[in-house]
Amino acid sequence: MQPKYPSLFQVNTRVRMSELTSELKRPATLDDISDQQIDFWGKQGFDLIWFLGVWQTGPAAQRVSASKPEWLEEYKQALPDFKMSDVSGSCFAIRDYRVHDDFGGNKALIRLRQRLSARGLRLILDFVPNHMAPDHPWVTAHPDYFVAGTEELLHQQPQNYCRLGDRIFAYGRDPFFDGWPDTLQLNYGNPALQDAMLGELRKITDLCDGVRCDMAMLVLPEVFQRTWSISAQPFWPQVTTLVHDEHPGFLFVAEVYWDLEWTLQQQGFDYTYDKRLYDRLQGRNVRQIREHLRAELDFQNKLVRFLENHDEPRAAATFSPEIHRAAAIVTYLSPGLRFFHQGQFEGRKVRIPVHLDRGPAEIADQNVANFYAALLECLKDPAFRVGDWQLLECREAWEGNGTSDCFIAYAWSGEDGRRLIVVNYSDHASQCNVKIPWPDLDGKSVRLQDKLSPAIYERDGNDLLSRGLYLDMPALSYHAFSL
Repeated sequence: MQPKYPSLFQVNTRVRMSELTSELKRPATLDDISDQQIDFWGKQGFDLIWFLGVWQTGPAAQRVSASKPEWLEEYKQALPDFKMSDVSGSCFAIRDYRVHDDFGGNKALIRLRQRLSARGLRLILDFVPNHMAPDHPWVTAHPDYFVAGTEELLHQQPQNYCRLGDRIFAYGRDPFFDGWPDTLQLNYGNPALQDAMLGELRKITDLCDGVRCDMAMLVLPEVFQRTWSISAQPFWPQVTTLVHDEHPGFLFVAEVYWDLEWTLQQQGFDYTYDKRLYDRLQGRNVRQIREHLRAELDFQNKLVRFLENHDEPRAAATFSPEIHRAAAIVTYLSPGLRFFHQGQFEGRKVRIPVHLDRGPAEIADQNVANFYAALLECLKDPAFRVGDWQLLECREAWEGNGTSDCFIAYAWSGEDGRRLIVVNYSDHASQCNVKIPWPDLDGKSVRLQDKLSPAIYERDGNDLLSRGLYLDMPALSYHAFSL
């Protein structure tokens, strides 16, 4: 049974296949993901494994990926020894929802899923609702499934439209940016297209335990109308309801921005990205972080907490080591789905473009590895997986001492005990009194043992309840107390 607050690990399938190919001296498939690797994911405490980019892509998108000067420059920045053969094309330019031939096809994926399931791990795969590859069979068989352009639009917006044969198509697009020239935009104003995409999704549901839906908000009727001036019926409510009925426990995870997280949760998504917390941690505004964590728990419980993924810069490159550790404590000891990315535990700093099938060789940062090993061990604690969470008030340690505003603190409680998380998310020493929410500590001697350091403190329960837990903490330090 999945815990209340699961953990997810993202595997870059193409990059991992490339690594295994080099190790094995032969082409690797999903069958070469070893049982030892799967066992290790289980021992680390993961519940969900997302294999990014398993679907069949084609030469049309690959040609585009190999021809854009700005993309080629990005590849060279990521790979000092870049070769054109490293370009596989974007894994989001899907030609067919079947497992890529190079990875062993659907049969290899089915075997992998069985091996994951035997160890209590569930498989997450991609669903890309907004667009398809330019050589998808629908382009010729069902051109009406795509948003059409005109000669005028092609002339005015060549960055958003292209000609294929005697037709003009729109590129897949986020309304705030130019089109993705290796994709074509699906037309959600066409009911037949919505039926067809439901059919594709149903094929996927037989192969996995959940889907991460790329840019899921783009097909919301209000967004689609604003982007394309085409009216569309809602897609997600009917789809999530039908799939949940057919496959109880199946998970829908939305990549979503623009404060549309709650909208998609209401339309059946089990989890939605929490980019807002990530941005606020980057911005270092502690008050805004706390305000974000004041949201109702029925919303927060469905948020995906992360510090990096394939779209964002690497955490080790974005944050200093001290900020990285403090931000990770805030992120991963909050309620929600905890999302970790391949290479994050080793402190890798190079974000690998999704058009490449290889990443650079990077030396692991042992300090980062040690930190994450301790954090993952901490997250195995049932209190953080099934307990009840609440944000705590941090009061002034003495009148006029405003450094209490630099703290983020929260409590976990349940059958497995009580935990107290406190982070000084500032660049200077700070003091506060943390308000303790457990009245039954009255008259007791309380032992606080830090799960992430050797620190142990003995405190009087009456004092904790009347004054709070007094803390004087160095810059960017943290505690994860067990009571």
